[in-house]
Amino acid sequence: MSLSTDNPEKPKISHRKKARSILVQALYQWQVSDYPVNAIEAQYRADNVGKIDWDYFHELFTGIASSVEALDKSFTPFLDREIKQLNPVELAILRLGAFELSKRIDIPYRVVINEAIELAKKYGATESHKYINGVLDKLARESRQVEIKAGA
Repeated sequence: MSLSTDNPEKPKISHRKKARSILVQALYQWQVSDYPVNAIEAQYRADNVGKIDWDYFHELFTGIASSVEALDKSFTPFLDREIKQLNPVELAILRLGAFELSKRIDIPYRVVINEAIELAKKYGATESHKYINGVLDKLARESRQVEIKAGA
């Protein structure tokens, strides 16, 4: 399955990293503004040029938006506060990580968690990467048991 239209093979890691970075920004905007997903996506596509895995961005943005309740429910048991008390950036990153852990099993859980940590370091509060790491690690232990037991 190809996720990139300009390369029929596996998309470049750097293009996917850029897609995730833009995705956190788009999710943040969607969470605080309640604008329609398609309008926000169109804005980000217009404002961002360069090599970005837009197919991946679209899959995750629409997937997260359409399954936000289930995603939130998946990581809520691992929070130390109510979900409404989370910083919107942390919430966006947790939703992204939860989606990748549950729907993109082709991506190793360690990669999912590492990418979320890097995004938290870039966009989050000073220590938010530690919180993101703790929550997603617990979620991965529950949702990726087979992969973890296999030592992957």
